[in-house]
Amino acid sequence: WSPGPFTRLVRAGFAVVCPDYRLSGEAPFPAPLDDLHSALAWLHTRSAELGLDTGRTVLWGESAGGHLAALTALTAPAGPRTATVRGCAVWYAPSDLTRLAEDHPAGAHDPADASSFEALLIGAALTAAPERARAASPVSRVTATAPPFLVQHGTADTIVPFAQGERLVRALREAGGRAEFRPVEGGGHLWVGLSDEEVENCFSATLDFASRAAGG
Repeated sequence: WSPGPFTRLVRAGFAVVCPDYRLSGEAPFPAPLDDLHSALAWLHTRSAELGLDTGRTVLWGESAGGHLAALTALTAPAGPRTATVRGCAVWYAPSDLTRLAEDHPAGAHDPADASSFEALLIGAALTAAPERARAASPVSRVTATAPPFLVQHGTADTIVPFAQGERLVRALREAGGRAEFRPVEGGGHLWVGLSDEEVENCFSATLDFASRAAGG
C-alpha cells in the first residue's frame, strides 16, 4: 500500500508501536504475554518523553499476533503504572487452543502433535498439557470487564478456522462484554482470495473501530 498501514494510522492521529516478544523457539508461553505486559508498562513509563496518551491504547494484531493481542487485552494489569487498553482488534486469530482440532476439517489438525505451532507455543502437545493450552486461549480469559473487541475472520480460512473467531465473540458477549464481529466472506488466512478493495474495507473497519475505542 502507498501510503502504508502505519502511515495511515499516524495520519489518523495514532502513535504506532510494534512490540517485539520472545518466540516459541526462545521461550514457551507465558513468556510472550509477559513481554507484552512489560511493553505496556514501559510505554506508560516513557509516555511523557514520547508524547503518548497511554490511557487510550488500542491493540491490533493478525493471526498469532492477534492471538497475543487478545490475550494481552484480556489480562493486562490495571493501575497507574501501565497503559490502559481501551480496545482490541483481532484478525483471523486462534482463540481456543483446546478446540482447534474440533474446528478444523476431520484429520487436519492433530492435538497430540508436539511439533505444531500451538504445541511449540505452550511447550507441549495440546493433549499433554490441557491446562497450559487453556491458559493460552483468549476465550478462557474473558471477563465482563474486557475492553471492546472487533473480530474479523475470513469464512474460507483453512489455517485458523472461522469457528475460532466465532468462539471469541461468543465468549465475550456471554460474559457481558462488547464484541463486534465482521465475517469476511470468502477470505482466507492473511486475506488470501480477497480483492484489494475488500482488504481495504477490512483495514478501514479496523481503523474506525480503533478511533471509536480510543475516544478520538
